Order: sequence, then structure tokens, then C-alpha cells
Amino acid sequence: MISTDAIFNIQTQAEFESASLEVFKFQFENNRVYRSFCDLLYIHPSDVKRIEDIPFLPIQFFKSHDILSSSQPVEQLFTSSGTTGAMTSKHQVTDVQIYEESFRRAFKHFYGTIEDCVVLALLPSYLEREGSSLIYMVEDMIEKSHQPESGFYLHNLSELKDILISLDAHGKKVLLIGVSFALLDLVESYQFQLKNTVIMETGGMKGRRKELVREELHAILEKGFGVKTIHSEYGMTELLSQAYSKGHGVFECPKWMQILTRDPEDALTILPKNKTGGINVIDLANINSCSFIATQDLGKVLPDNQFEIIGRFDNSDIRGCNLMVL
Repeated sequence: MISTDAIFNIQTQAEFESASLEVFKFQFENNRVYRSFCDLLYIHPSDVKRIEDIPFLPIQFFKSHDILSSSQPVEQLFTSSGTTGAMTSKHQVTDVQIYEESFRRAFKHFYGTIEDCVVLALLPSYLEREGSSLIYMVEDMIEKSHQPESGFYLHNLSELKDILISLDAHGKKVLLIGVSFALLDLVESYQFQLKNTVIMETGGMKGRRKELVREELHAILEKGFGVKTIHSEYGMTELLSQAYSKGHGVFECPKWMQILTRDPEDALTILPKNKTGGINVIDLANINSCSFIATQDLGKVLPDNQFEIIGRFDNSDIRGCNLMVL
């Protein structure tokens, strides 16, 4: 079995592909649900020679099954948000240190050391429930920042406004990470001209507001905060890694994570770059669950392995992925 050290020290595409094939074989042998899924597709490791051959498990399986490749006890249960009565995804994490290493390394790679940064979190919808992997990550960032001003904000927008303006004026490096609807609430109440602050949206209106296309959302936030670009974080309950965008909706993955797109009409066909399709994620940090996930997002992969998110599938059961009879 490949070590987590080897996963987090991947440098080249060849190393990524080799590690992916090794993780696939491991999960085929050790993940009962994933093995059943591969069997239904008549795909065996002997058939898989490249990452495009690997079957991607529909993300809905995290709602209905225990997706585990480890026999170790579950240390942390992450759950997705959902409307009342709806089934939510659950990600059973048997080694939470892998998650911690993943998000710490990725953030440092893209943004530098967290100790140099004041972390302000405006995540009301996540704070108001249990089991959020985003809250787990941001709590760690706040603690590791060692900055007395770092912290969570719920409905105290006036206090947040004062702190933001004061820190920015004093030249402090600030990260304001927030869910889209709460960031909109903030700029509708107050206007800013920030010079030293990164505004990072985590997506989603959570039913609080009408959904906006990214360009419209970012234009409103750029004007309201007085910044040139809005950063974004792309992550989900079912993953242990995040991709980041430093503007214009173009995301980049850490070295142990990669995006492919699949044909919306044929889930087993991987599309070439620059073609819009369903987003498939390879997250090798998911070594103990499933590293190969077919999401419900639509997007396209750019020539340099960056990617864009364009929207979501309208129908909950993605065509070609309806093997739900395990």
C-alpha cells in the first residue's frame, strides 16, 4: 500500500498517475462498495492501465453507503448540509491526521504560512450545524494563525466590519473566508476599500438567496470590498483536499488531487481538455475511503490542469451513473 508521505510528496504527473493506479488497486481490494461498483461495470484492475480507465464512484453513494477502504475505527464523521428530511452525505474518516496534513499543505502551497495571516470566518450556515469538514479546517487555521483577532463571526456583521477595516488599515495580512450569502449580506450593509485582505468565497447560497452565476457574484463582491479579485475554495464533504482559485473562477489543485471531466451522456467516457462535462475528482488523500469520485458539478479542465466550475447537473441521478442497486 502506498504511504501518505508518498502521496503528499508527489511532484510530477508520472508520479501522480503511478500513485493513482496503486490507490485504485488498494481500494478495489479493500472497499466493499467500490468493489461492487467496479464489478457491476465489469472492470478489474487488470483492465486499468491509465487513470482514464479508473471507474469513478457517483458521489451519491456517500449518502446511502459506508464508503470505507480501512478497517480502522472512524475518528471523525463529516456530514453535508441538506434540506430537512433529505439524505445527507457522510464521510467516515479513519485517520483525521491525513485531512489535517492535506489542508495544511495545500493552503501553505497556495497562500504561504497561516501564521502570517489573520483568519476571519463568516460561515453561519456551517457553524449552525454539526459535522462540517469546512469548519474543522477553518478552526485549525484560526488556531494555527496565533493571531488574537482571528475567529468566527455569525451575525455580528458590525463588529466584523470594524475589525476588517482596522486590520487592513494597519497593513495586516487578512483572509476573510465566507459563504456567498453571508459575504453579500456584509457588502450590502457596509462598503470597503481593502488593500491587504484576501476575500475567499466557499460557494453556495444555502437556500438563503437566489443563486447567482459566478461572474455576477464576484462582480458584486469585488465592488463591495474594493478588491480586484475574489478568491474561491472548492471542496466538499466527500473529499479531504481542496482546490483554490485566486480569481476569475480558475482553480488549481494540490499535487495529490486532479480533475477530469466525463461525458454527460456516457459516464465512463473521459473528455479531452477544454470540453465541458461532469467533474470527476481524484483525491489521493481519500486513501481510506474512495479517491475516485464522480461529482454533480459541471466544468472543464484547462490545458495546464487548472479547471473551471460552470454549474451543476439539474437531475439528481446523473445519466450513466444509475448503478444504485448495490
